[in-house]
Amino acid sequence: MNIHSTAIVSSKAELGANVSVGPFCIIDADVKIGANTRIGPHVTILPFTTIGAGCTIHDNAVMGGLPQDLAFKAETVSYVRIGANCVIREGVTVHRGTKPETETVVGDGCFLMVNSHVAHNCRLANGVILVNGALLAGYVEVGERAIVSGNAVVHQFCRIGKLTMISGNGAISKDLPPFCTVRSSSVNNIAGLNVIGMRRNGYAAPERQAIKKAFHTLFQSGLNVSQATAKIRAESSSAPVLEFCEFIEQSKRGICRFGGQADKNVGQEESDK
Repeated sequence: MNIHSTAIVSSKAELGANVSVGPFCIIDADVKIGANTRIGPHVTILPFTTIGAGCTIHDNAVMGGLPQDLAFKAETVSYVRIGANCVIREGVTVHRGTKPETETVVGDGCFLMVNSHVAHNCRLANGVILVNGALLAGYVEVGERAIVSGNAVVHQFCRIGKLTMISGNGAISKDLPPFCTVRSSSVNNIAGLNVIGMRRNGYAAPERQAIKKAFHTLFQSGLNVSQATAKIRAESSSAPVLEFCEFIEQSKRGICRFGGQADKNVGQEESDK
């Protein structure tokens, strides 16, 4: 264990083997930090925060801050839980839950870039990437390996599906189904499918084609959402397609709508033509 002489570490904090703590850090009571985690200078980790093994936290990040919620009560005990092997860059803020015994969760292998923000009660699945300045409001749920690009904003209670991508300066206030993309400088406007992301993550050509067909049925067939999902289920038993349908059927805010392709490559790839 390597703790810089200027760091302040509570005797009630639990630090695993080979943890490194940089200059001028503050690690408060009721904090748990996993083995081999590296904490850069001027990092603040506040009570009721757990950080997994093998993480790297860069300068001026604040983990476990109080939620920005006027209904929050100072005596509330709530939590931040960050998984293993995450990279948290400069100025990132992650706030703890707003109601008693609730939590904000960041999964394993997430990459939170400079000045991104994870508000109270958000839940990030494994492998999520928040690019510089991305902002998640309270209770947002983000699926595996989704990417929220620079300065994109997400309204409270929204759900973001698996392997989605919100482009820079994009915004959503409705749910974004799995595998879809939102173009830059637009609101709730789906540009197409993240086919390249699917391919890179091991989805075979038949699975990609099945999702493309489901996408077309949902957004371009003239059917309403319930009719479209029923038709999609009747025509395909592909696991990604069923996941796509389940996400849509569970939506409470409604889903983002298709606004046309951002360019000729969105939702299309050479091998599928």
